[in-house]
Amino acid sequence: MANEGRVRGETIVKELLGVVPVSNPTNKEMMNITIEHLFGAIWSREGLAMRDRSMITVAALTVLGKEPQLKVHLKGARRLGISKEELTEMMIHLAHYGGWPAGVTGLQVLQSVFDEEDSTD
Repeated sequence: MANEGRVRGETIVKELLGVVPVSNPTNKEMMNITIEHLFGAIWSREGLAMRDRSMITVAALTVLGKEPQLKVHLKGARRLGISKEELTEMMIHLAHYGGWPAGVTGLQVLQSVFDEEDSTD
């Protein structure tokens, strides 16, 4: 039987990503921590909507230059209804606070997400 944090976490991950990622022997423990703690305890806290948490996460990953995770979270932001225009504006804004290269790279990753969306339409 799954614990309460696991159930909350899986619900949030499914809403954000569309699926709950499958773990493998190498990442099983990390995946459990991610689902149960990060999503089950942190993303599920009251005080911020998922949309807000998503935008904050995108901003942090952009400025930190974490491209693989940024791409995943940009797709999640789109699933949550954050528009192309809002995400583009975020990247322009972040370039001025997080550094020009971070904003430009963020825009490039964002464009790849848009390209993938367009190819599935």
